[in-house]
Amino acid sequence: MTKASDRPYWDERLETQSRSDWDTLKLHLLRQHLHHAYHHSPHYRASFDAAGAHPDQLNSLDDIRRFPFIRKGVLRDRQLAVPPFGDLVAVPERDIVYISASSGSTGVPTASPFTAQDFDDWIDYEARQFWSSGLRPEDRYCHSLNFSLFVGGPCVLGAQKLGALSIHAGTVPSERLLAILRQFQVTAIWTTPSYAWYLGETAVKEGIDIRRDLNVKRIFVAGEPGGSIPETRQRIESLWGASVYDYYGLSDIFGSCAGMCEEKNGLHWAEDHILVEVLDPDSDEPVREGERGELVLTTLKKTARPMIRFRTGDIVSFTSEPCACGRTSMRMLGVHGRLDDMLIIKGVNVFPSDIEAIARKDHDLTGEYRLVVERENHLDQLTVEIERAAAFAGDDAELVTRFSRQLQSVTGVSAKVRILSPESLPRATHKAKRVEDRRQGVWS
Repeated sequence: MTKASDRPYWDERLETQSRSDWDTLKLHLLRQHLHHAYHHSPHYRASFDAAGAHPDQLNSLDDIRRFPFIRKGVLRDRQLAVPPFGDLVAVPERDIVYISASSGSTGVPTASPFTAQDFDDWIDYEARQFWSSGLRPEDRYCHSLNFSLFVGGPCVLGAQKLGALSIHAGTVPSERLLAILRQFQVTAIWTTPSYAWYLGETAVKEGIDIRRDLNVKRIFVAGEPGGSIPETRQRIESLWGASVYDYYGLSDIFGSCAGMCEEKNGLHWAEDHILVEVLDPDSDEPVREGERGELVLTTLKKTARPMIRFRTGDIVSFTSEPCACGRTSMRMLGVHGRLDDMLIIKGVNVFPSDIEAIARKDHDLTGEYRLVVERENHLDQLTVEIERAAAFAGDDAELVTRFSRQLQSVTGVSAKVRILSPESLPRATHKAKRVEDRRQGVWS
């Protein structure tokens, strides 16, 4: 007799439908959603009218391009202008049951409100995504993400919904988290790529045999590009003896809204919740499949605060080819970087993720790196700082030559390469800071 947990899909009809059926569903949802935003959000009514766009003009998915973009700054500004949630909100406050908030790194945390239905829809998708990554009711799942207003916190409820034993660990100290993993023989965890690496290194330093003493089989990662960089993912997998799955989310929409299935060939989008565009940042024209562009997202169901054509600043590529797992949803082929993280060195666009792939591939290096950008004689100069592995007994000049050759081959950029001793660079317990820009005030 086949167990329910043996079924490959959370919702087979939805997840395996044809691309034309996906488009039909999205068009139906988008029409409803644009009308909801126009008739219930003062901001959207004003912005649509100013752009000469009306929901009745939507006859195809391409018609979304009639409607204006929205950026993070607008969310902050409207929240300040009409406190506490801003006038993008399209429901009465009595219908809002939950808010997450951004970190406020620019000074003003922005709230993301949810109705009860918005929240339930989100958690059901988290269960679907976990299921696609192989999590099952038999698993013991440890949620190692921040619960303090962070939109990734409630995603643990998706694991509970599918029946997994769930431990709400949050951001406890590494030693305590390792004790939890060991005591309860946890089979799956979720954290950032940097912290997954740091936690594994910490376990080794404490004399823990990860494969013998722990039982982690799956690691879900999000918050940084590393999970979709094969070299980074493989090094974490080798360290833990576990399978790593990359997830993507943002507080302005909901938790994780794209994630890897067990094939690990791109991140499946929640296309019944979100319309995805990938646009050339300069022309705003759609890029071809496989090309890099800025990710622009439109909610299809979230009624508390619709997001219409939200420019994420993330640079991604995508494919709509069916996955070997049988799912037909559009797949993101990783986040290559952010527009605000992108470096332009001698006319060439360089993302930290491009360099990370080189650093993590060479096992004579620890895999940690930092990019330092300075201006010398009015020209930008990139220095890549990398650590030699503790076991490396060769000459540093050999590492410099090898790394420089790979860097030139992959990015087309030449840079200074500085070899550091092991443990020289700071380890991240959340998101790693990879770029140190020393160019401020050059022209003053």
